Parts: sequence; structure tokens; C-alpha cells
Amino acid sequence: MKTSIKIFLFLGLGIIMTSCVSKKKMAALQSEYDVANQQLGECGENLNEYMARLSACKQENEKLKGQVQTAISNLSLREEQIEDLKDQINDVRVLRDKQLSQVDDLTTLSQSASENIKETLAQLETKDKYINLLQAAKTRADSINLALAVNLKSVLKSGIEDNDVEVKVDKTVVFINLSDKMLFTSGSSNLTPRAKEVLGKIAQIIESRPGLEVMVEGYTDSQPIKTDCISDNWDLSVKRSTSVVRVLQTNYGIDPNRLIAAGRGEYNALESNETAAGRSINRRTRIIILPKLDQFYDLLNPNMVNK
Repeated sequence: MKTSIKIFLFLGLGIIMTSCVSKKKMAALQSEYDVANQQLGECGENLNEYMARLSACKQENEKLKGQVQTAISNLSLREEQIEDLKDQINDVRVLRDKQLSQVDDLTTLSQSASENIKETLAQLETKDKYINLLQAAKTRADSINLALAVNLKSVLKSGIEDNDVEVKVDKTVVFINLSDKMLFTSGSSNLTPRAKEVLGKIAQIIESRPGLEVMVEGYTDSQPIKTDCISDNWDLSVKRSTSVVRVLQTNYGIDPNRLIAAGRGEYNALESNETAAGRSINRRTRIIILPKLDQFYDLLNPNMVNK
């Protein structure tokens, strides 16, 4: 009986002791679990931080890659520029060598070359004289033309309306524009009595300048014309110029060798042919007083320099 009680007591004590040990282990395990859980939380935070750092590193890496690519492109461009500069330097060297060679050639000019230079200078001097002669001739021609224009205006101003006659100096010639209504009957080449009076005044000036030629140009408007005697505007313009030339020769004794008749038709118009006023201006006869062609040839002849 006592033995049984001892056994029960011993077993109860063992159970109590076992229970106490298990609670301590549980508390220890719980403490370890809490620590582990806390560490796990910290690891998670660290992981997020590292992921953020990794993302930032990736972005920085991409940025650096772009900068590297730009640097490579710039380096390639610089290399091309360096090659271009090398080519330019080579070209400059070639040009320098060529110029040095030319300088050497100049410094070794022979006596014959020196004589050639003297001859060239003499020719230039002759050309300068020729140019001066041409300038003097032009000045003289300008003076003659100006005096001629003044004389024409003086003799034509009496009894003639300003819009019927125009005297101008153009470069090397003097020309007189005469209106259609003053010279001709409408649509024909027949001269009016008033026209012969005006041509008589002009003939006086022409006669006093035997060294000049006279060209008569006829102009029409663009209105078509066709009659038994006139085919078209070309025909009318020529017939009008020849009518003027005949009067200057027959009535006033101008040498026919000095006279030129020309027709310009409806072309070289001064104003638009779309209006009546414009057509009236375009219907005109132009008398041009100009130097003879052989006088121009004399001016262009170098042999005339010393004369």
C-alpha cells in the first residue's frame, strides 16, 4: 500500500515537473517566435528599401547608358571633324607649296620676261590713251546731243502742243516722238498739212548736222487694220515711216543716204493698248538722230589713238 502511494506521488510529481518544463519551453519558443517575426518585419522593410535602391540603380544605369551613347556619338563626330581638319591642313599645305613654287618662279624671271612686262605696260598705256579718247568722244557726243535737243525744242515749241511732240536724249541719240493725230489722217499713211510744217522745222536742224543720220520709225496700236492699200499694222507702220522720209528728201532736200525708214508695227508699245488713251500714245512716229556707223568704227579703231 505504501509502495503504491509512493509510486503515485512520484508519478504526480513527474507530471507536475513535466508541465512546468513545457510552459518554459513554450514561453521561450514564443519569445523566439516574436523575435523572428520582428526580424522578418525588418527584413521586409530592408527588402523594400533594397528594391527601391535597385529600381533607382536601374534608372541611373539607363541614364548612364544614354550618356555613354551620346559620348560615343560625340566622339565619332569629333573624329570626323578631326579628319576634315586634317584634310584642310593637307589642302593648305598643298596650296602653300604651290604658292612657294610660284614665288620661286617669279624670283627667277629672266631678262626676256622683264622685257615682256615693259612691253605690256606700254600696251596698257596705249589702251589708257584709247580709253581717254573714247571718253572724250562720248563727252563730245553728249554735248552735241544736248545742243541738238535744245535746238529742236526751240524750233518745235511754237504752235505745237506739248502732248503732240516730245524731244529726248537717250544715251548716244536724240529722238523726237510725234503723235499720230498730228502727222497722219486716220488709218492711213497720208501726211497732213500740219505734218509737213513740223517736218520742215525738223529738216532745218537735220540739214545743219551733216555728220548725223536720221532714222524714222513708225508705230501703231494693236487694233487690226486691213484695207485695199494696207495689209496690217506692220504694213501701215512702214508706209508711214517712208512717207516721212520722202517728205524730208523731196520737200526739204535731205540727203537720202542719211535717211533710214523702219516700221515697228504694234510692238514696243509705250502704254497699254487696253485703253483709248494708251492706244493714242502708242500710235506715234519717232525720228531718231544718231551718229553714222562709220564714226563708231573709227572710235573702235586702235589706230585712231594717236590721231
